[in-house]
Amino acid sequence: MTRPPGDQSANTIPSQDPEAILQALSGAGLKRFPRKIDLGLDRILAVLSRLGDPHLRLPPVVHVAGTNGKGSTVAMVRAMLEAAGQRVHVYTSPHLVRLTERYVVAGQEIAPADLAAALARVAEAAGEAPLTEFEIMTAAAFVVFADTDADYTLLEVGLGGRLDATNVVRPHLSVITPISLDHQAFLGESLAEIAGEKAGILRPEVPAIIGPQDPEVMAVILARAEALGTPLTLWGQDYQGYESMGRLVVETPDAVMDLPLPVLAGRHQIQNASVAAMAAHALEVCEPEIVIGLGQAQWPGRLQRLGPGPYTAAAAGAEVWIDGCHNASGSQATAEFFAELNARDPRPLTVVMGMLANRSPRDLMAPFAGLARQVIHVPVPGAECVSVSAMHDAGEALGLPVISAQTVLDAIKTASAQGTGRIAIVGSLYLVGAVLAAHHMPFKA
Repeated sequence: MTRPPGDQSANTIPSQDPEAILQALSGAGLKRFPRKIDLGLDRILAVLSRLGDPHLRLPPVVHVAGTNGKGSTVAMVRAMLEAAGQRVHVYTSPHLVRLTERYVVAGQEIAPADLAAALARVAEAAGEAPLTEFEIMTAAAFVVFADTDADYTLLEVGLGGRLDATNVVRPHLSVITPISLDHQAFLGESLAEIAGEKAGILRPEVPAIIGPQDPEVMAVILARAEALGTPLTLWGQDYQGYESMGRLVVETPDAVMDLPLPVLAGRHQIQNASVAAMAAHALEVCEPEIVIGLGQAQWPGRLQRLGPGPYTAAAAGAEVWIDGCHNASGSQATAEFFAELNARDPRPLTVVMGMLANRSPRDLMAPFAGLARQVIHVPVPGAECVSVSAMHDAGEALGLPVISAQTVLDAIKTASAQGTGRIAIVGSLYLVGAVLAAHHMPFKA
């Protein structure tokens, strides 16, 4: 790949620093390819061909698309497979703190040197060809996964489905979690258009597990599946999941799974866990291993309560939670969690919110109206954010007071000085990642 004058080549970047290599590759590519997001498969297929088509040599692939719940579902399926003694590759996005979080190789987060080597191989194969950052990272995942023995590969779609860089694989199983409005600039303005993009991961004769969907979305999925000859397992027809007596019940016409509630917090995880259980069942994982997986799954930065550290110290006894709810449906699920938590343990709630400029303040704030005492707007480090005035205007329209702080730590100090009992830091996953990094909370990918 051609690099701008004075830029480092992959050979001169320290081999232990994959983020430096990615920055150099992306910087060089963006000189010729200015859009951060440009959906399409031709570029990555050309590079993968030069790499020997590693995407066609992966362990059996479970390909997961949807708007919300993709990552949680992948985390639970991984835990269920690993409980059954399977070795699993996992590729997810975005990362929170470390680039290497995106890559789990046979059950272990990739070593920085191994990722750096894979990125260098992609750079050599790309030559002069421009690639987006996500295409570079996805090609590196295929290189690493194809070279390492495992039983399954779990791939989370990055954006959309039909033209996402992950959609070059031949899946063993497809999964579509709930679809809602998001990324309209890239996927279409209507639910039907977005559903068409997400349903682009379906393949002829490859079974697919479909989570709960709006009727408009389900109609698109059904039409796509009929045209392709894709066998579907549908929420509400072939299975359903619900809480009963403190248990998760997953029913099919032929059987009932009586399971514990998932360890991941939030009522929306009932649906995600049900989808994950059906996916694991399709992979011939037995119920005892599904039970273990529900109790062991980890998905940091989503309805996570912070432990000891600088942010909780500044909170003066208030609970501090983080959640990367970055769209309307995610924000609704997060608000419902805090409403239920408040019903069990009433405490005044302050929401610390930071979001990127392409998000709607009203969409993310509306679910907290009548629940939070106020919203404290903070910038997302290193990103173009929604303006302070837009946040204030949305808050005024919702009857939700909005003030601003320069940092999350300042916001926490302000909230604790006002006597709040619970603080929710929400919005962009980039904000959540910055909080986790500053709070020094280690976690396993």
